[in-house]
Amino acid sequence: MGHKVRNRFFIYPAIMGIFSAVIHLNCQAQDIVFKKPPVTRNLHLYKRQVEVDSNKKMVELRSSIPGLVYDLRYAGANNFIQVQVYPDDTHETFLRLPAVKALAKVQQQLNKKGLGLKVFDAYRPYSITLKFWELVKDERYVANPAKGSGHNRGVAIDVTIIHLQSGEELDMGTGFDNFSDSAHHSFKKFPNEVLQNRLLLKNTMEKNGFKALDTEWWHYLLSSWSRFELLDIDFSILGQSL
Repeated sequence: MGHKVRNRFFIYPAIMGIFSAVIHLNCQAQDIVFKKPPVTRNLHLYKRQVEVDSNKKMVELRSSIPGLVYDLRYAGANNFIQVQVYPDDTHETFLRLPAVKALAKVQQQLNKKGLGLKVFDAYRPYSITLKFWELVKDERYVANPAKGSGHNRGVAIDVTIIHLQSGEELDMGTGFDNFSDSAHHSFKKFPNEVLQNRLLLKNTMEKNGFKALDTEWWHYLLSSWSRFELLDIDFSILGQSL
């Protein structure tokens, strides 16, 4: 749409070639200097954590929330690095049980308005966060691996709102993964319709226990995030464990 602000995060072809090599060679980010936090990489350990606290169970979203739409950007190349980082067979995504319950309430409330949610990303293995940090060492937009991400904990989600009938996204002024100040909640140089669309998403998510990230209108984190461990378990393995 004409009034949208252009993404100012430009990637030149030569740099893009380096980024692609980083992803495809499965770089382990060895040059990053930080103390790695505890990460659950073993399915058996994850299951033991769930036995102790059932709220730590990872749940597939679309199987639990009717009408939820997926556009999993990192399962393809339509993302900020223009490279697929999730496996080819990634057709599912997950969140912890309390986050799924909260998101279901958001979906129900939007459905009453003829609207619904589209998911760009939810659970993200910790190893992917390492790769993203290699590309964008800016904590406004990607998680520092020293802390890990809410996505790694299974309690953060990237979403937008769609019309149920047409499937068309509401105009949020920028696209997903726009690394400019126009994606910030504080940015007000948009038509009122765009500002109201962002506010609708923010208010509905926060009403149900999520917290907005100031620099990304699409990113929300469950308020009780700190109780959940960082995970680095493949999607396919998680799916098989359900």
